[in-house]
Parts: sequence; structure tokens; C-alpha cells
Amino acid sequence: MRATLRWAQADLRAHRGEALFVVLASAGVIASLLLAGALFSYAANPWQRVFNQSQGAHIWLHTRGGADMDALSGVDGVAALSGPYRTAATTVESRGARVGVTLRAAGAAPPETGRPLVTTGGWLDRADDGDRDGTVVLEDSVARALWAEPGDTVRVTGPDGTAHMLRVGGIAEVAEPRYRPGDGPGIGWVLPGTLDGIARGDTGQSVGLRLEDPDDTDFIVQRAVTLLGADRVAQVTKWQQARAEAGGDDRLLGQMFAVFGLGALLAAALAASGAIGARVRGQLRDIAILKAVGFTPGQVTRGFLVQHLAFAFLGVALGTAAIALLGARIPGRIGEAAAVWQDLPGHTALMIGIPCGAVLLIAAATGLSAWRAGRVPPVPVARAALPSAAPMTALGRRALGMRVPPALVLGWRAAFARRGRTLVPVARLALPLVLITVALVAWSTLDQFRSRPAQMGRPAALTVRAEQPAGPSDAELEQTLATIPDVAAVHPGAEMAALVPGQTGTITLRGLGTAAHPYPSAVVEGRAVGGPDEAVAGQGLLDLLGVRVGDWVRMTVGGRPQILHLVGRTIEPESGGRVITTTIDALRERDPQLRPAFHALVLREGADPRAVSGTLAVAAGGTLEIRETPNPADRLEPARGVIAALIAVLALIGLTELLTLISTGVRDRGRDLLALKAIGLTPRQIGAMIVTAAGLTALVSSVVGTTVGAVAGSWLVDTQGASSGIGAGIARLPSLPVLSAVVVGAVLGAVAAAALPATRAARRRLADSLSETL
Repeated sequence: MRATLRWAQADLRAHRGEALFVVLASAGVIASLLLAGALFSYAANPWQRVFNQSQGAHIWLHTRGGADMDALSGVDGVAALSGPYRTAATTVESRGARVGVTLRAAGAAPPETGRPLVTTGGWLDRADDGDRDGTVVLEDSVARALWAEPGDTVRVTGPDGTAHMLRVGGIAEVAEPRYRPGDGPGIGWVLPGTLDGIARGDTGQSVGLRLEDPDDTDFIVQRAVTLLGADRVAQVTKWQQARAEAGGDDRLLGQMFAVFGLGALLAAALAASGAIGARVRGQLRDIAILKAVGFTPGQVTRGFLVQHLAFAFLGVALGTAAIALLGARIPGRIGEAAAVWQDLPGHTALMIGIPCGAVLLIAAATGLSAWRAGRVPPVPVARAALPSAAPMTALGRRALGMRVPPALVLGWRAAFARRGRTLVPVARLALPLVLITVALVAWSTLDQFRSRPAQMGRPAALTVRAEQPAGPSDAELEQTLATIPDVAAVHPGAEMAALVPGQTGTITLRGLGTAAHPYPSAVVEGRAVGGPDEAVAGQGLLDLLGVRVGDWVRMTVGGRPQILHLVGRTIEPESGGRVITTTIDALRERDPQLRPAFHALVLREGADPRAVSGTLAVAAGGTLEIRETPNPADRLEPARGVIAALIAVLALIGLTELLTLISTGVRDRGRDLLALKAIGLTPRQIGAMIVTAAGLTALVSSVVGTTVGAVAGSWLVDTQGASSGIGAGIARLPSLPVLSAVVVGAVLGAVAAAALPATRAARRRLADSLSETL
């Protein structure tokens, strides 16, 4: 063992450059994986991220006026209070959209506990306090429902019915339940003077409690309600409720990024093992000498294993320390994710598990390479007697005869010398490109929801509901809608809950469009509705009932049976896909008195829903409730920045693999370079040959990687869509220019990375010595 350690120490001194490369490669791989873990946690836990950054409150108590909120600070287990804030129930209108909002009177400086995180615009300005046109900060989901942006003016109706105009100063995120149409009110913040002008004394109170132990939530709620008086507490909101509402989004993002994480771990392990294997192959002469002086295969194996495990541990320590200390200083979304990662769930497990898993994978790869090193024969001449490459093919000789540049012909021969030696580097370099293409497929799918909503199950951009009984009749409403130039089609609709066979659950039955003008659903299997009693359904409903396209489905609506024939499957983003859609005429056969509850508006291509909503609100005189159709891409919006950062991480892993392949190729072709120089090739031609070989390898790898990635990405996205109830058929491939840019970028990166090694190899004075023949 002592001799093995002394040899390992001497080998380290003799090959410091190679050892440094292995350590840095391991550190870079670990840093990439940790950043990927931080990005995944950042995107898959949006509520937890906001809660940690804002020092969120675990409990929110909403009371009537007169409650003694200050007494809550003395309750055991309460770490801090947010507020109390005076509140008023209002209605906010903008561009025809109407949302119930609870306004809170806040100070000019955001509170420390339960602090709203301003994402756009700014916080409240004290100069606006008491002015006729004050400032309001809206919670993000409220602003989205109102199409409101900083600088817009919204109409706020107070409890007494008086309207006030407020300027939107900013948009903020909070760790509280988000606004959903039909549920409770949203949240907005104004200065105390502004609230006094709106509510005029008719106010309640809200206070947030941040607890020392979140597990004591129920107990603290009981004590707080007892202290304040049950008759004064109007509503209690707990942190579990807010987290549960965001749970579906977390799960969807988590499943998406878990696939990327496993793929990145595999690519990183291959990159690290490739660097170690290349170093072992570069020391064949030293191994042969050790065998000649008496080292056993076991001693050689142990020597390499100990040495490279030490490199792995050192690289893992460096990479982990770099991310822990410097990760938050990286600009952009990556640095933001690294900064808040330590407060997110699973941080400790990932910080320990990723390095340990990488070390185990590196140890396995090192063990295989060390075992091969132990089998190296002690006779160096044996390898020199073997041909280093396949003989020149007839096509190659013909190309040289046609005056094709020798660098191109010899570069092709060097890149694809033998089938076995060609497939391995191509496959290893293609793996990061496969994952990058999968990420681009996810990005393109999200873009498709934005740019072409009709193909993703959202042809209607707006829904209109008439306020009853003061609202217009159906005929008057349709006449008003016909005057709006950007409205291409109007489809009357109604929704109701229906009991499934066996009355074990409920689904959504939707009547939309008429038999003469059916609703343009996004049908991906079967056909659209075209006859009586026909319907289309989402994947979630098909899975729930265990039926297929072509079956008849019986359900119960209001105590009456409804039997429909499923003729197609649609992309259905709402209600987990548990929606069956027919025409409103089919529903009227069961209930002749059925009136449309809403009208779905299909806009002309290029029309702005916000502008149409404003025009429609003016034309209807404020008697309509106009809502934007929810887009499933909204809840996946955090994934965009994470996908972009993930592509950068995978590119770093691919660069590590590429550098390893280039250095290995230059060293393995040492004898070939000597022969080429002897027959008259200039250093520039030799350098061009090396660069060409790297570029051709990258070209084939990128073509294979993008092709496999496009197929795999489409399958993964469609599988995720089917499991979530939306349905398969939502995947969209990146455009051809984007895929071409990936290929071109990989080739240019390979050429740039090979330029320096090629220059050094071309200027090197080769000698036909033992070091070049092993």
C-alpha cells in the first residue's frame, strides 16, 4: 500500500495539468448539478419561495371593526405580526373586467412580516395619500384578471356605491390564496388616507401571524379566535390552504423538471467519467512500466482508484463550496434561485444527495477505468504493432484524387475511424443536446399556448356575462356583440355539474355553441360535434369514466338523465380535463327553459383582448361582466426562465464533454500526426484536420441529439399532458431555425474549443518514441 501511495504522489507531480483538469471538470459538473437543483426548487415551489422571501404569515385573521388586534402579539408561539390593517370590501373595474378586492390600508414602507413582493412598478407613494386620484398596488392574480399594469387607472367602487379612480402603482406577490373568479375576493393595498376616502369608516381589519412553529397553526388559531371573540372573526386563512391551492402547479412543474434533473445527472456523470477514463488511457506507458517493475494488477487498480477518488472528492468539495458561497452572486434568474434555495424545502437533501450521488457515479466509472488499467500488458510494443486507425477507404482516396482539401478528408477519417470508437463519443456528446432539445420542446409548447391558443383548447379569448336583472336580454346582448368589429364569432354557453354513473363523483357538463354554429373545440382524436346528442370530452373525463371515443356516456343533471355520444377528444385545460362539451341545443332538449349563462367570444386574428374588452364595456354601458379566458401557460410562466438557465447548465456539461473528447483525440492520434508531418502536411493543415474532426463529431452528435430530443420531448410533454388531464397532442416542436441554431452552435463551439489544442498539436515536435506508440 505504501508503494501504491508513493506512486500516486509521484504521478500527481508528473501530471499536474491532467489532474487539475479532472478536478475542475468534477467541480464544474457538481456546480452545474447544484445550480440545476436550485432552479428546480425555485420553479417547482413558487408559493414557498414567495413565503420565505416575504417573511410570510402562517395565519391571516379577517375581523369586523373593533377587535383588539394588538393583544395577539402576546400569544405564546406568535413570532411577529403583520398589521393590523384596516380593510374595506370594494369592486375594482378595468377594461370591462370586474373583480372583488379587499383593500388594505398599508404604510408608505412595506411591512417586514407578510411583505408584498413588488414585481412590477413600485410601492405606495406617500405623496398620493388623500389625493383624489390615489395609488393602489394590486396582487398579481388580481392584476392579471383586470388586465391592469402599472400606470393604468382603475375604477374602485366602495361599500357605499361611490366610484373612485385610482392609479395602479405596482403589482406584488404574496403568500396568500390567489384570486380565482367565483371564489373569494382578491387583495390590494392603498394608503390610509386613500382608504378613508373610499370606505369612510365602514372598514374591517386583517392581521397576519407569523408563528415560531408552523405545526402549532391550529392551536394558535383556536387561541386567537378565543381572544378576539368568535363573533368578531369573519374569516381565517391558514398557510396550508394557500400552499394547497398552488400544489397542482408545484406538482406539474416538479414532474417536468425531475426528468430534466435525472437527465442532467446522467450527462454530468458521463462527462466526469469520460475525463477520468481519458486520463487513464493517457498513462498507458506509465502503467506498463509499473507492471514491468513488479506492480500487480490489484496495486495498479487501487492506485488509480484512490487517486481519482481523491480528485472526485476535491472537485465535489470545490463545486459545492463555490455554489454555497458564490451562487447568490450570479446575475439573473440563476443567482436569484441560488439565493433563496437554502430556505426552500429539500435544500439540505439536495446539497448532500447530489454530491454524494455524483461521487458514487464517479467512483463506479473510476473503478471500471482502474480495472482496465490493471489489465494493461507490460509490453508497450504490443500496441505499437497494431494499426492505430482503419485504412483509407476508396471514397477517401477518391476525394483526395478530386483535390478535396486534405484537412477535410483526413478530418473525416479521424472523426469516424472505426464504428465502435465513433459511436461512443457521438452518443456521449449527443446526450446534453438531447436534453437541450427536450427543454426547447417544453418552451415551444408554452409559446404555443400564448401565440395559438385556439390549437391548445382556448379558441375563445373572452367570456361575457350579463348582469341580471338589470342586464340586457340575450337578443340585446348578441346585437351589442355584433357591433364590435374585432369579434369574429359569438357562442352562447352554459355550464353545470353532472353526476357520473354510480353517483361517485361530479364532472363539468358544458353546452357551448349551437348545432348550426358549433364551438371550434381543439379536437385531437375523433371529430368535432356535428349532430344531435354528440359531445367531445377531455382526457381527464375519459380516464375517470374508463371510456373511449365512440362510446355513449350517461350522466345525471339536476335529477334528470343526460345521454351523450362521445365523438372526439379535445385538449381541455380546465378542471383537470374532466369536462364534456356538447351544444347548448342538446342541453335544451332536456331543459327547454335553459338560457345561456355566458357568451364565449372568438376574436379575429391579431385582435387585442384588452382593447376588445374596453370597447365592449363602453358599448354595453358597464352592464357586462367581461373575463379573460384562463390560460394554462400562466401558472407555468416561472418555467420559462428556469428552462433558459437549464439550457445554459446543460451547455456547460456538454462543453466539459467536448473538451475531454478533443484532448483524447489529439493524444490518441499522436502517431498519425507524426506520419502526416513526415509526408509533407504543414502545421496549418494538421491543425485544420483536428478542428475539422471536432466539428464533424459535433455535427453528427448535434443532428442525432436534436432528432432524438425532438421525439423524446414530444413524447414527454404529451405524456405529462395526458397524466394531468389536459390530454396528449399539446407538444409543439421548435421551429426549424431554432433547431438549426442548436446544431450550428454546437459545431461552432466545437471548432472554437478545438482551436487551441489543434494549434499546440500542430507546433509540437513529435518523435517516434515509446510515448507515441503506446
